[in-house]
Amino acid sequence: MRAIEELAVRYQEKALALPLWFEAGSLKLLDQTKLPFKEEINTMENVEQLGDAIRSMMIRGSGAIGICGVYGMFLAAYQSNGNPEAVREAGVLLKSTRPTAVNLMKTVDEMAAAVKGTGSELVDVLEAKAVAIIDRQLDFEYKLGEHGASLIEDGDTIMTHCHSGALGGAGYGGRALSVIRRAHEQGKNIHVYTCETRPYLQGARITAYELKKFGIPHTLITDNMSGFCMNTGRINKIVVGSDRVSANGDLANKVGTYMHALAAKEHGIPFYTATSSHTIDFDTPSGDAIEVEMRNSDEVVQIQGVRIAPEGTDALYPSFDITPSRLISGIITEKGVITVPFEQNLNRLNEKVNI
Repeated sequence: MRAIEELAVRYQEKALALPLWFEAGSLKLLDQTKLPFKEEINTMENVEQLGDAIRSMMIRGSGAIGICGVYGMFLAAYQSNGNPEAVREAGVLLKSTRPTAVNLMKTVDEMAAAVKGTGSELVDVLEAKAVAIIDRQLDFEYKLGEHGASLIEDGDTIMTHCHSGALGGAGYGGRALSVIRRAHEQGKNIHVYTCETRPYLQGARITAYELKKFGIPHTLITDNMSGFCMNTGRINKIVVGSDRVSANGDLANKVGTYMHALAAKEHGIPFYTATSSHTIDFDTPSGDAIEVEMRNSDEVVQIQGVRIAPEGTDALYPSFDITPSRLISGIITEKGVITVPFEQNLNRLNEKVNI
């Protein structure tokens, strides 16, 4: 058995929720668009199929998309018998799928930088690199969960937006749910409010699905209920994930995050983002420079194939929005919780770790 297949076995033995894994010469991927009612496993025979899966939201979440970059580059090497050009072409394809997700860009670049030799030598080199990166991602999830859980008090009610959980990462808790899961494991009596997250309903379909699996009490709300819940004292803290954090601490996350942060500021509620140092983009000075992915507006006028608006209705779908750092109480990373001044403290983090 190859080392990359042993990795999957090792993770499954830990009862982790794997978004994708390598098995018998191909990638296996849990179709997240079918959750929570069907756990369908699809086989990705090549990088083109993996790219389609990323674009179609079959797999999503910043950590999981980053892992797609790792597996995709290895798959290209494996299937081409170690052709460097095939690996480079795979990298170009993968980086084109989700422009806002910096994790994908970084893992593809990291795999590309490891390219050495040809044939079986290249396959072996990229396999070892892939296993190391995925293990690192899982370690990040455990560590940021520990740091973030220190911010959670017994009795807290925590709101989260979209899905930033195990299936959006390496299998433990991704970003926000690493914090929530660890606090629950510590025996803290917590309750989670999860926003449904239109138009794909990731909060309703996937976050609630994972919270139920973890045994964490939770309440589902529509996205436009968050202000009411804060104003009526139902929310103590907010923890969201991240798709990119700029050098000054501005946050790119699922669209709707910004309005939750504004409401939190108005009500004096701490607002945190959970991320890994790998998701901090030190080459992007502020959120103004982050490209926001614009998705097909047809996704707004229907829910899972059922039309909800009249034919001819125009719609808009920015997949992400930018939350300015002035609205953020702290950035939870595997190295600790970063607080203001963000630009200065993030720069110190950059100097201490190899991103």
